[in-house]
Amino acid sequence: MSTGTGAGTGTGTGTGVGTGTGVGAPAETPWLGAVGLSVVIPALGGRDGLGATAAAVREHLDGRFGTGPGDWELLLVVDESGDESFDVPAAAAADPRIHFVRLRDPRGKGAALRAGVLASAGRRVLLTDAGLTTPLDELAGLERALEEEDRTGTAVVLGRSGNRLVRTLGIPGIPGFRADTCAFALFDGDRARAAFGASALDGPAIDAEVLRWIRGQGWGVAEVPVTRREPATGMVSATGKASRDTATTPSSRRLAFGELLRLNSGGFAVAAAFLALSLYLFHGLWADLDGSYLADALQDQNQWEWFVGVTTDNITHLRNPLFTYSQGMPDGVNLMANATMLGLNVPLIPVTLLFGATVTFALVLTLGMAASAWAWYWLIRRRFVRSRWAAAAGGALAAFAPPMVSHANGHPNFVVLFMIPLIIDRALRLCEAPREGRGVTRDGVLLGLFATYQIFIGEEPLLIAALGMLVFSLAFLLVDRRRALAAARPLGAGLAVALAVCLPLVIVPLYWQFFGPQSYHSVLHGDNAGNSPRALVSYAARSLFGDAEEAGRLSLNTTEQNAFYGWPLLALGVAVCVWLWRSKAVRALAITGFVTLLLSLGPWVPVPRTAIVLPGPWRLMIKLPLFESVIEGRVAMVCAPVLGILLALALDRIVRTTARERRELRTLGLLGVAAALIPVLPLPLTVRDRAPVPAFITSGEWKHYVKDGEALVPVPLPDPGQADALHWQVEADFGFRLAGGYFNGPWGPDRIGIYGATPRHLSNLLRDVRYGAQPPEITPAWRQQARQDLEFWKAGAVMLPRQDRDTELRDLITGLLGRQPEKVLDAWVWRVGPGEV
Repeated sequence: MSTGTGAGTGTGTGTGVGTGTGVGAPAETPWLGAVGLSVVIPALGGRDGLGATAAAVREHLDGRFGTGPGDWELLLVVDESGDESFDVPAAAAADPRIHFVRLRDPRGKGAALRAGVLASAGRRVLLTDAGLTTPLDELAGLERALEEEDRTGTAVVLGRSGNRLVRTLGIPGIPGFRADTCAFALFDGDRARAAFGASALDGPAIDAEVLRWIRGQGWGVAEVPVTRREPATGMVSATGKASRDTATTPSSRRLAFGELLRLNSGGFAVAAAFLALSLYLFHGLWADLDGSYLADALQDQNQWEWFVGVTTDNITHLRNPLFTYSQGMPDGVNLMANATMLGLNVPLIPVTLLFGATVTFALVLTLGMAASAWAWYWLIRRRFVRSRWAAAAGGALAAFAPPMVSHANGHPNFVVLFMIPLIIDRALRLCEAPREGRGVTRDGVLLGLFATYQIFIGEEPLLIAALGMLVFSLAFLLVDRRRALAAARPLGAGLAVALAVCLPLVIVPLYWQFFGPQSYHSVLHGDNAGNSPRALVSYAARSLFGDAEEAGRLSLNTTEQNAFYGWPLLALGVAVCVWLWRSKAVRALAITGFVTLLLSLGPWVPVPRTAIVLPGPWRLMIKLPLFESVIEGRVAMVCAPVLGILLALALDRIVRTTARERRELRTLGLLGVAAALIPVLPLPLTVRDRAPVPAFITSGEWKHYVKDGEALVPVPLPDPGQADALHWQVEADFGFRLAGGYFNGPWGPDRIGIYGATPRHLSNLLRDVRYGAQPPEITPAWRQQARQDLEFWKAGAVMLPRQDRDTELRDLITGLLGRQPEKVLDAWVWRVGPGEV
């Protein structure tokens, strides 16, 4: 064997490469056809001992595959600079099966691997290192695995040995595998050459880049455990050092970090695009945080900012974060039974203390929606498509679909969903565990931790997501029974581990939620909480083609437009399912989308334009524990990620259509996608001026009227229809308690869940008069009732701020209490504490 200059050919990075047996070649004619196995060894850092490596490889391959010219070949990738003589045993020097691939401008391990693989001719390609730290005897295990998996389209089998440099710097590895390096890996030859030909990185991060590219093609990746050892005496590593770990080299760290940035530069751009879209959606709120209020939020912005504030107040005063007496006097509020989002509000306490609850509210919505889009993008690219921008489009649709934008008006728990894709991915990893030679413990533990955190962000979204995953699992059982049953056992075992991790962490909060003070058993939502069939094909109020009036007629309110995907987008979803019906995953997605849309119609389904009402499938679930409190229309939100995945699959196929005769089809496909998406593009959320906080509150005058343990009674009392008093309380740093309120709490002996505090006679009377009813004749019975209600609330003062019909209200309260109020700044105030009434 000897070196030769050969003809220079360009690699993916433009590095000059030469191969051949060159000057002094033996008499045998070099083999120019395909070979059974190509072994590629990068050896850029040194030549001492390379002959021993070549001799060891030659001896092993001759014994295993034979001595024929087409049985195997060895490609040693070296730096051509310096002395071209090598210490090669005479027996190896005459072997035409051993070649050098010489790099004229070596840039690192990645460039060396790419050059060696592209110069190979093997039906299979083995990558290993010059120190042979993984014994060649382990090749047999990789061959068996590749033969067994060949029918599934597996492209590579990895020897499970960690790349500490890649892991330390966080360079993304192959999804679902612990072996994130090609240090000892057996490839299908053609697929290896395609993968390395498509690579761009020159350093150690090429391992992750190539494996991710292979996964993006839909090709399989398997792994088997291998043993490792220190390099044999006289042998060199890929960098020419016998045992030095590249992770300890500062220059290697800098190189790999730079490659991490290159590998993820497109991902950073996607994240920036999602953040820009989220800022566009909420720019009206950010423009004036002190004076603006989301116009379609109803009272939900007031409520959620109160959740932020009360969490901060409880934690900073070392009080129970699961309960408060700040509103709902005298019973208080079970915070765990409300959407308090402790998982976000607790970590953001410093932000709340520094900038206020409104900033935290805006920050959670803005960053939460962007993070959710990123998480869906990550899942879609990891599991379904190769194209980054196809995955980005799918992630954007999943996070910014019309129902998500509707909930963005005041339901952060339904739009901050970045944990859901992580939970789905971890469940899928459990299903894959046996095929990939992994146990279920690690993934089960992580799944349990992920579920625990999601419980403290939003329980109802987790329940609906679990319902969607259950429907998908049953659908997959229908379309691929063998794989579904094979996945059932590891999934079940992993779920058991997850439950064992999750339950001890949440058992006390959940006990408090379901059995603690002010707990309840279900929530009354009315008879029309399901979606109208017309709502499925209509447009939401904040969609580009939306009609606010029509959307209002077809939904519970502006924050509950839970479908409204529009007929073009649904039609696109159907078309994609038909087009890609051969894919079992697509079939399962199609069934999932159809079933969840059907469930979202509720227990009774009105037939449009008729008086006919049909029973819906939700009737089977309406009495089930937990589901009895779910607003069934929200189940349609499962279709947002379903449509996002289908969109990504379609775009991935469309953008990869490059044949000249199919360019017209590609153009038509892109136009069809645009026609489906343009009508549902989100418009910025509208804002209105926020009602100012009364000077009676901001000045601190309230402190002279409300003692510790007493409640302030605003007129009318705060409830789900008007809850500005919650904002007053936040601005007063929770210095006083409130009668009434806006929260979920129990009502009646059966403890049925309702919105707001249990109504009293006086609260109903004040509400009715405020909104137009004529005041009743003041009788002794009314006066007695008023005194009883005020005593029940432990009231210290009744406060009437300026508002419509304040004259009627002032006369009414004066008649009930039998004395005139005090005018304090901009409010009328009656002292009603002990001894005052």
